[in-house]
Amino acid sequence: MEKLGRNDKCWCGSGKKYKSCHMMMEEKIHNYELQGHIVPRRDMIKTPEQIEGIRESSKINIAVLDEIDKMIGPGVTTEEIDKLVYDLTIKMGGIPATLNYDGYPKSVCTSINDVVCHGIPSPDVVLKEGDIVNVDASTIYNGYFSDSSRMYCIGKVDEEKEKLVRVTKECVELGLEQVKPWNFLGDMAQVINDHAKANGYSVVVEIGGHGIGLEFHEEPFVSYVTRKGTEMLMVPGMVFTIEPMVNAGTADIYIDDEDGWTVYTQDGKPSAQWEVTVLVTEDGYEILTY
Repeated sequence: MEKLGRNDKCWCGSGKKYKSCHMMMEEKIHNYELQGHIVPRRDMIKTPEQIEGIRESSKINIAVLDEIDKMIGPGVTTEEIDKLVYDLTIKMGGIPATLNYDGYPKSVCTSINDVVCHGIPSPDVVLKEGDIVNVDASTIYNGYFSDSSRMYCIGKVDEEKEKLVRVTKECVELGLEQVKPWNFLGDMAQVINDHAKANGYSVVVEIGGHGIGLEFHEEPFVSYVTRKGTEMLMVPGMVFTIEPMVNAGTADIYIDDEDGWTVYTQDGKPSAQWEVTVLVTEDGYEILTY
């Protein structure tokens, strides 16, 4: 990390002197580091210009999911959802971030019932009454990335699935309450995990959230099974996703051998996930994408 003098211009591009901008915050971060905590690097803290770029990307991502809200229902194929995501994202000047990402073949992930995540859209997969489905959309706009997902109950679903969807959303909301400067990612993880367990559910261990903005997946990895006071320190300017995958049964999962992407619950019970992208602010958080 470049050493700056008090009167040098701050690294963030604000035009202010370092002493009037990020110097005090970085000194505080260093004190936490000396105490043995995991702290973010400077390149993990977004500048005002970068945050604005992520906000603009997020507008497309939100608009895409808002349109899915209107069209999804019994009889809709997951391929139709994928086409809507691709067409609208391109029309608004963006690029679907999942398309061709590490070989992923589609513009969105559609994960139904016991599919935990990374479900691949297909003209052969038709949504039916009683399904629950996660639609996970991600956008690149002017080089900036955004990412969020929503759960949908297709028609009338049984009480078990409805509760799972509701409790998973509550987990995200409780986690958000812990997002504030000088808290730890583990503070958020514990309230999420505790709430899921209190309702008889489990949280997937191997897959979590991530930093985002300049790349699709950045550091840190965001776990939802760790403990209060652990994991990375949260500081203003960090941007990451909150996206716990909550299983009705055990936390065990497996990946489809044929497509190499689709993740299922090991016991065949349903799974749910809501995802938001969040910015840590000076006094709390701002939801950028939902």
